[in-house]
Amino acid sequence: MIWSLLKVLLFIAAIAAMTFGADMLLHSQDGVRIAVAGWELTLGPLQSAVLLLLLVLVLWLVMKLVGLLVATLRFLNGDETAISRYFDRNRERKGYQALTEGLMAVASGEGRLALIKAQRAEKYLGRPELTTLLVAQAAEVAGDTKRATAAYKALLGDESTRFVGIRGLMKQKLTEGDTSTALALAEKAFALRPRHAETQDILLKLQSEQADWKGARTTLAAKLKAGALPKDVYRRRDAVLALQEARGVMDESASTEAREAAIEANKLSPDLIPAAIMAAHNLVIKGDKKAATRVLKKAWEMRPHPELAAAFAEIEPDEIPQERLKRFRALAALRPDDDETRMVMAELHITAEEYPDARRALGDLVTRHPTQRALAIMAAIERGEGSEESVVRGWLSKALTAPRGPQWCCDKCQAIHATWQPICENCGGFDTLSWREPVEPSGASATGAELLPLMVNQPLAPSSRAKPEAPVEDHGDAEIIDLAAVARSAN
Repeated sequence: MIWSLLKVLLFIAAIAAMTFGADMLLHSQDGVRIAVAGWELTLGPLQSAVLLLLLVLVLWLVMKLVGLLVATLRFLNGDETAISRYFDRNRERKGYQALTEGLMAVASGEGRLALIKAQRAEKYLGRPELTTLLVAQAAEVAGDTKRATAAYKALLGDESTRFVGIRGLMKQKLTEGDTSTALALAEKAFALRPRHAETQDILLKLQSEQADWKGARTTLAAKLKAGALPKDVYRRRDAVLALQEARGVMDESASTEAREAAIEANKLSPDLIPAAIMAAHNLVIKGDKKAATRVLKKAWEMRPHPELAAAFAEIEPDEIPQERLKRFRALAALRPDDDETRMVMAELHITAEEYPDARRALGDLVTRHPTQRALAIMAAIERGEGSEESVVRGWLSKALTAPRGPQWCCDKCQAIHATWQPICENCGGFDTLSWREPVEPSGASATGAELLPLMVNQPLAPSSRAKPEAPVEDHGDAEIIDLAAVARSAN
């Protein structure tokens, strides 16, 4: 708006200046006297100005004629395109100017103006590899999907622009949510340019979403070859893909290849907990319990986890509590001071009805790092030791407002998942889940649940002993619901 007003004002000022200059020339008494070879010519001021303009025009025409004469001489000398180049030079200048203005219009989001400039550039240049791409981009900015699709399809006919056309169509399908067609187009684009980083990332994401784990591993290897991934990151992500490829190993009728893939995933990344569990299960099926024990011990040494403890228990499913406790001591010795080790050993002592030992195994965890699971174990110990019901309920109600402890959390969006997955269900991030404490808000709850320990006379320190029917092995939301029910019954 302001620029348009400024242009109008400048035009008016120019007209006024020209009018003022012409008036001065008309009223001027001076003139120009030209004498050449006995000829004398006297011109007034206005006539002199007109003559000067005519001389400039004549000079311009002479230069054009000289250019045409040079082009003709080149044509006669054997240059067959000299004359056509002479006449096309002006068209080319106008075409490139329109192309430049079209690119600027696309960058500034003026889709309709960009389309007009693209059509003009196409008229003057005759370079479809340039103008068709501009038409496609301008149509996208203008929201004309059909025209953009037609332009991208036109680019497929030229080998030099085929990749650009496929990439444009792929992005359109992704926007429309047609992931199957987008995957097929991404595979074609990858075949044309396997080192293109954006295509690699899109193809890897689509293959993971479609559970094409074998294809995803091929794409990941291409990223490593192109130098887009550090080797340690590649090994970790390849292990994640190998793990998903071997999911069928949980079925006893799984093929040998699937079983071997599970072990391969564990070898690629021993700290990948699901891979260690799957490899151990595979080895148990094959009857190699010693190898399964070694796999789980190595994973436990890197990062203790309740699912590793459950897999370690499944190696000998029929053993009595005392035998299991004895076997777990070798596992606990690898990371004796870890919180997970303390809770697992406390649960095993509870199962064996050794409540004082369970209290010693738990240590100061309920005061140093109280979590829902640790407080629930403390409640079981109190009940096993014969404490009053109000004491047990006090520990359970305290667990309601305690942190949940480590969970499978997405490092990208902080979403919490019940089980490990290669792709975050919330944000779609690949290999972003890690076992850690979730980011939880602090402050009073809307229901006032933090007052429950006071309502049920929760003591400041533990006192006596409990006998649960079975050790706590499932630490999911169902356990917390049971705790909530017990706490409500205390009111």
